[in-house]
Amino acid sequence: MTSFTPFASLAGGALIGLAAVLLMTLAGRVFGATGVLTGAFLPTGPGDRGWRLALLAGMVTAPLLWRLFAGAMPALSVPVGPLALAIGGLLVGVGVTLGGGCTSGHGVCGMARLSPRSIVATLTFLATAIVTVYVIRHVIGVQP
Repeated sequence: MTSFTPFASLAGGALIGLAAVLLMTLAGRVFGATGVLTGAFLPTGPGDRGWRLALLAGMVTAPLLWRLFAGAMPALSVPVGPLALAIGGLLVGVGVTLGGGCTSGHGVCGMARLSPRSIVATLTFLATAIVTVYVIRHVIGVQP
């Protein structure tokens, strides 16, 4: 059974959208999480590392702030082992490389700009996710 969390999902999506708008407004940059991470370690120009490190620091400290105010971290359940997580991470890395960006860059910023490349990439992400869930749950039989 999958948990349905419309309010938490809406709040999270609104925060991601707000972050994307603020980054574009304040720094003139498109928000793509993998691009931010990559550029923090391989900066493309002078002054490019600082804002990336600040954004990454916010991503890391936000859950800690949640714990401070909510009293506990949200419960997480990972129905697969470390090997499956590692393989999934590698597949995501390959997909990000082949797709020229990640779901936040293409799905949030690219779609908002009506970028044809981002529309195709986002549709590919969604189709792949649908097929993957179907195969894992209904063909292989792994349930969360």
